[in-house]
Amino acid sequence: MTAARLTVCEQCDAVYEHRALAPGEIAMCARCGSELYRRRRFSLDTMLALTVAALVVFVLANTSPIVEVELQGTRNAAGLWGAIVAAYDAGVGLVAVVAATTVFFFPLLQLLLLIYVLLPLRQGRTPPGFVWAMHALRHTQPWSMVEVFVLGVLVAVVKLVGLAIVIPGVGLWSFAALTILLTVITSFSLHDLWDIAAEQRA
Repeated sequence: MTAARLTVCEQCDAVYEHRALAPGEIAMCARCGSELYRRRRFSLDTMLALTVAALVVFVLANTSPIVEVELQGTRNAAGLWGAIVAAYDAGVGLVAVVAATTVFFFPLLQLLLLIYVLLPLRQGRTPPGFVWAMHALRHTQPWSMVEVFVLGVLVAVVKLVGLAIVIPGVGLWSFAALTILLTVITSFSLHDLWDIAAEQRA
């Protein structure tokens, strides 16, 4: 039994020897009963296509206006970075930093790391720094909070409707699509990528 084939329960720190599962099978912790990992039916091509699509949508979301607000004949467009700069200038720098990291930097890092891992695996080889990249992916996924941002924007839009004319922009629809794509991508188990890399090294 080697260290590369060990699985540690995230709830109780019990250590198990990792074994390959059949599609749809779930490995459970014998000590606390929590899920250790599962085997899903997916292909590297599917995951890579979704990740590339998410990256394209990410670029659109961050370069297009989220909403346009028309008040007394004056129309203003607001995008993500405009809102972040406005929050910083208004004296709430901490909110601006949190928004920038959880809505821009962590999602971008997650997508780039996935592409870095998936492209070589699809070609039958393991990329340099694979272990580091996989650990980085595991730690960045919980901090990618695009869905929270989208919910906040929708709440703000609802409140503004009674005061001004609010027109949803390309950025808002792009963020909504990005939320769906990231949800699907994070539903894939990273353990499957470990298994694929182990099989290619064998």
